[in-house]
Amino acid sequence: MQNTTLHRNIFQRLLGICATKKPSDEGCWTFDDGKIIVDLARVPELSSVNGAIRLETKTPHERVLIIQGDDGQYYAFQNRCTHGKRRLDPMPGIQQVQCCSIGKSIYGYNGKIISGSAKDDIVTYPVIVDNGKLVITL
Repeated sequence: MQNTTLHRNIFQRLLGICATKKPSDEGCWTFDDGKIIVDLARVPELSSVNGAIRLETKTPHERVLIIQGDDGQYYAFQNRCTHGKRRLDPMPGIQQVQCCSIGKSIYGYNGKIISGSAKDDIVTYPVIVDNGKLVITL
């Protein structure tokens, strides 16, 4: 069985420091007309199962978590826990994401709350793969 525990110390949890990094190539994505376009050839972090990146747009101000799930499909979430507004991280092997804070709220890939302090579901975004690019509609 795969270890799905996210290891962060108490200070990381108190400060809400997530484990998921921004892409190593910041130029791998663009935002235009309500859509995020990610060039998969420029994002090695998403080239394998359980790979993930976080994107943060300035206009409109939006945080997005993108994951390649165990099923090889891509998933995109508003990267904001509904309890404390902290960022989310994937939980490899179980198709869930977890808040990076002390509350440890857990959501399914469908956005539904599973456990933790949060009372509401998170926003999910539709993702399509088109010609080697991810198209995420916000």
